[in-house]
Amino acid sequence: MDPQTPNTTPSFPPTPGDLKEKIIQALKTCYDPEIPVDIYELGLIYDLKVDDSGAVNIQMTLTSPMCPVAGSLPPEVEMKVKGVPGVSSAKVDVVWEPPWTPEKMSEAAKLTLNVM
Repeated sequence: MDPQTPNTTPSFPPTPGDLKEKIIQALKTCYDPEIPVDIYELGLIYDLKVDDSGAVNIQMTLTSPMCPVAGSLPPEVEMKVKGVPGVSSAKVDVVWEPPWTPEKMSEAAKLTLNVM
């Protein structure tokens, strides 16, 4: 291709599935400062929906209603998700049902925290 010729390869917006994977990677950068495991592996993300327009809805919980980061973690999650290219909006709802338990953690999280 001639360097003077513009690239005419069409670019397509990411599919909801592709975008979901990028959002999960962003969620894996969010930590409760008292626990050395990200919120996704801890099982704090209960639901993650991405529509065709890039709007994201997340239902998450915290390890306890008295969690010291209850006021700061959900806005951090929303900010990081909004920063993912292709996300048009992000909404994070904190839910308490079902209550979080250590059984919701991934196997990798359980190994890291020595919970078996």
